[in-house]
Amino acid sequence: MINSYGDLGAMHIDLLCEIGNIGAGNAATSLSVLIDEGVGITVPNVKLLDYDSVIRAVGDPQELAIAIMIKYEGDIRGIVLFILGYEDAKGFADMLIHDVGMDGEDGLSEMTISTIKEIGNILGSSYLGSISTLTGLEYDISVPYVSIDMVGAIMSAPMLEYSVDNDKILLIEEGFSTDMHSLKSHVILFADIPSLNKILTSLGIEG
Repeated sequence: MINSYGDLGAMHIDLLCEIGNIGAGNAATSLSVLIDEGVGITVPNVKLLDYDSVIRAVGDPQELAIAIMIKYEGDIRGIVLFILGYEDAKGFADMLIHDVGMDGEDGLSEMTISTIKEIGNILGSSYLGSISTLTGLEYDISVPYVSIDMVGAIMSAPMLEYSVDNDKILLIEEGFSTDMHSLKSHVILFADIPSLNKILTSLGIEG
């Protein structure tokens, strides 16, 4: 049985990386359908890092970022957290509305924030769908929550809720591209420890 993400061995990590790869492919397909345009994707870079390393990997801790958080509960419990640079978040919104307004919260219009939230909801469902398809485990997802803040502040609340502390976190770095945009996102795919053990067991690997 796994007692923390730090207990994961090479085989476990490879398996989680594969889930991340499948989720990224599903996300690109969903985004393509959403905007009715072909979407390319870079080979996802999946890493298992500690909390501080995740913050450094995402970017300058002092710069604004935008995060979309989705909680899931049921057979398994955890979060999917998309973290986008400020300009990349506007780029994602521009794929849909093509006129990103600038008069609302933190300079973004209400329509832009709503669009970013919807994109996060669709992409988060794509990642979680890869887990459900592979394991047969079922869950319900929350309404997406959008946060605009520095990376450390964005991550602190959900990490405390799930008692991550300085434990390992699964980080997926990926790039999406269309004819008009080239965008980068970071995805934290986290399940609590009981859920992690259920996922591994469902895939035929004991902790």
